[in-house]
Amino acid sequence: MMTTTAHTTTRATASSLGALIGTGVAATAVASAATMAVGAAGHAAGVSLDMAGVAIPVAGFGTLTAVFSLVGVVLAVALARFAWRPRLVFVRTTVVLTVLSLVPDAIADAAPATKALLMLTHLVAAAVVIPAVARRLAA
Repeated sequence: MMTTTAHTTTRATASSLGALIGTGVAATAVASAATMAVGAAGHAAGVSLDMAGVAIPVAGFGTLTAVFSLVGVVLAVALARFAWRPRLVFVRTTVVLTVLSLVPDAIADAAPATKALLMLTHLVAAAVVIPAVARRLAA
C-alpha cells in the first residue's frame, strides 16, 4: 500500500500579496510624509539640517524614506512567498536594519542635534512601516 503526504506551505496567494504591497505602499507614503514633517519641525525649532557642510533638503527625508521603505516592502513580499514564518523574520530583520541605519547618523559630520533629528526620522519611519507591513504577513 502506498501513502502520500500533503505538504502545506506558507506561500502567499496573489490576493494577499496584493494587499501586502498596497499596505506597504500606503505605509511608505505615510512614513515619507511623517519624516518630512519631523525634518521640517526640527528645522523650524532651530535644528540645523547641515551634514558635512551641506544642507539636507526636507524633501530628502521623504525621498530616502520612500526608497528604503519600498526595499522593506520587497523584502516582505519575498518573505511572504518563501519564509516559514514571514512576520517573525520580517520584524526581526527590519528591527536590526533600523538599528544599523542609526550608525551612519551617529558618526556623521553633523551637530549633535542634527544627528538626533536624523535618527528620530529613522525611528518614525520604522514605527509606521514595520507594524503596518508585519500585520499583512502570516505569523
